[in-house]
Amino acid sequence: MRPKHLAIALSRLAPHPCQEVGLEQYPTEGDLAAYWMLAVDELDGLTSRVVMDLGAGNGILGIACLLLGAEHVHFVECDEAALEVLNANLSTLEDSLSTRATVHATRLGAETVPVEHVDIVVMNPPWGVQQTKADRPFLQEAFTKATQAVHLLHSDRAVHPEGVGQSHGWDAEAVLRTEFRLPAMYAHHAQRTGKTGVQCWRFFRPGDRQLPVEED
Repeated sequence: MRPKHLAIALSRLAPHPCQEVGLEQYPTEGDLAAYWMLAVDELDGLTSRVVMDLGAGNGILGIACLLLGAEHVHFVECDEAALEVLNANLSTLEDSLSTRATVHATRLGAETVPVEHVDIVVMNPPWGVQQTKADRPFLQEAFTKATQAVHLLHSDRAVHPEGVGQSHGWDAEAVLRTEFRLPAMYAHHAQRTGKTGVQCWRFFRPGDRQLPVEED
């Protein structure tokens, strides 16, 4: 699928409701989701893979994986309003896609996801701006799965994900650096919109590096 076509399809999804400031719910836009998931497909091959989308929100990352050929996607989300939107978005897909999706209403850190086999994990977790270490349950869930690769979007100022990954036996490589739009959705936001730098990481088992090592 061409990036433009995937981005258009994802941009047509109902947006994340973003009602819970404590969950740091910032929506991943269609263009970024498309290019990032196409990079995931290029690096790890989504066709016939089982994917887990942690903190799925409106489902944009996992739905992109379905459109790119994933065998099954497990959507993990705890917020009721987001779950309604996620299920509504899945209902707009063809049956051949929607039947390959499972939604888990699970709060990471308090509950475990009842899924054993996962090939690839994708996630844009809370970054810990409102609540320190809010991303830890997501990282813990991902890095303790017997999976092939973990793809993570995080603030480009964050240095801890690489260390957390290493403590669980994972190596890391930077896939994409870009800007992330932050719409003024909550009362404490002074500006209508803002931007922040983000980095998309690929965590992999030792010996499975896919990208050239960056030179200083």
